[in-house]
Amino acid sequence: MTRMCQDDVGRCDFIDVLEEAVLRRRPVAVELRAGDTFIDQVVDVVTERGDDFAIFRSHARVPVGDILSVTRESPAPAT
Repeated sequence: MTRMCQDDVGRCDFIDVLEEAVLRRRPVAVELRAGDTFIDQVVDVVTERGDDFAIFRSHARVPVGDILSVTRESPAPAT
């Protein structure tokens, strides 16, 4: 997966990208609009009170609107 920017693909398609990451159970690199970045696994995407949230394994949930982009993290090399 190349870098998927929410502003380029639109919110609905971006949510589809996050949901695909849930199904594949692979870590993604996340870039927030505030400039923070992290790598984590998306475990769910939920809608609560009309807002969408990405739920991560190790990080606090993040409103989808706060996410600028995601990129699939490469698997670790085999040893």
